Amino acid sequence: MTAAVVLATGCGQGRDEDPGVAGNIGVGHDLSPASFAQAVAGRISVDAVWSHMDELQRIANDHGGNRAVFSSGYDASVDMVAGRLRDAGFDVEVPEFEFEHFQIAAQRLTIDDRDVNVRALRYSPSTPDGGVAVSLAVLPSGTLGCSVADYADIDAAGRIVVVDRGQCSFTVKQQLASERGAIAVVIVNTDDELIDASLGSGPEARVPTVLTTSSEGERLREADGAATLLVDAQTSIRTSRSVVAQTKTGSATDVVVAGAHLDSVEAGPGINDNGSGVAALLETALQLGSEPGVEQAIRFAFWGAEEIGLVGSTAYVEELSPPERLDMALYLNFDMIASHNAGYFVLDGAGTEAGGPGAGPEGSAQIEALFRAYFEEIGIEADDSGLDGRSDYAPFMEAGIPVGGIFTGAEDVMTRDQAERWGGVAGSRFDPNYHTARDTLENSNRDALSRTAPAVAYAVAYYSQDIGGEYGVPGRDEREQSR
Repeated sequence: MTAAVVLATGCGQGRDEDPGVAGNIGVGHDLSPASFAQAVAGRISVDAVWSHMDELQRIANDHGGNRAVFSSGYDASVDMVAGRLRDAGFDVEVPEFEFEHFQIAAQRLTIDDRDVNVRALRYSPSTPDGGVAVSLAVLPSGTLGCSVADYADIDAAGRIVVVDRGQCSFTVKQQLASERGAIAVVIVNTDDELIDASLGSGPEARVPTVLTTSSEGERLREADGAATLLVDAQTSIRTSRSVVAQTKTGSATDVVVAGAHLDSVEAGPGINDNGSGVAALLETALQLGSEPGVEQAIRFAFWGAEEIGLVGSTAYVEELSPPERLDMALYLNFDMIASHNAGYFVLDGAGTEAGGPGAGPEGSAQIEALFRAYFEEIGIEADDSGLDGRSDYAPFMEAGIPVGGIFTGAEDVMTRDQAERWGGVAGSRFDPNYHTARDTLENSNRDALSRTAPAVAYAVAYYSQDIGGEYGVPGRDEREQSR
């Protein structure tokens, strides 16, 4: 990579004096893709990105403590992002989408005449009226219920399966249990907190499923007798919005799409998850401007309802026509980039993570290589993050579009080796505040953000100049032939 080249903005304002205000960067430039990308990355001030996160924190503070979908806090977040983009000259769309809204009227698990602390997963089916009273089928500790082989020594038929969290999604766990005849599932969390989690909607959610804490899980393993589970869930059709803006310059048939989810969970303000990704992407858009000197158009997307099942991004991809999908060269995802005990992860487009879910569509490995090269240049050895479909890249990946992105970690625990390479606390979760009221600006990692926010801008800017070359992805003609 080349040294940073700082370009003047069209409006002539310094970024530190007026964070988040710029012009159309690089109009008429003759820089290489790497030099242009480094120039844009060099303009990303952590002060400006932090100020966007601070605004999202204030929105949450003013609207009941969160920015969850359907809330006034989410509406204010949409208005904030759309307003900033419009002020910068972008034509902004706010596409609406319909989906199933899930509410719990009652949830209860009892065993040996004692209540167990549980939380129903979003989109869990209901039990019959009055609940179900059956025996437990407990998978051995460390057997995660992610394959049929995990059930070899367990008779799950007609019983409530108890399985530890980890390795695969909650959805996969309850599907496999259902296929083995289970009538309900209890998933044991890795710690003593109950988080907001989802099974996905529609046919993906097959049997009543609840989450319990690690200490309650230990008690369940030692329990005798029948358990009684009651889940009374209701679903209605609701409407929400995303925010989408595209540069007025660059090819509209090889569009670089970059996205971050705008909603939080109900439990808290969601400043790392995902105010951090929103803020870095928004600042990248503001620094580039609406008419930058780019070869490929850039589409900035801020997705709604990610926390309840990737709803906004999925609806967006599903509503595109086949030619519109072909016009998208790649998708970059930025979800949680300022974790309190931050790690440095790159989405594993090449599929090299041991035991991981495999490679992404053709071109994903090259995107991974670009991010790795960027981090290596600033002295960071990044690790893989498997393409497990837990964030908004999933619908793009399913549509055959190359995907990539970065991530600083959620509920997993930092190893000793990682702590030695990155700093941080070994044996602690990357984000101990994940999906809680503690996911605040105060608990976000400014030092990590100073590394990850420029990485966001670098990748977006690089691919806006060149989708071929060393880190290239298939062009439109190749995409058309392969799909």
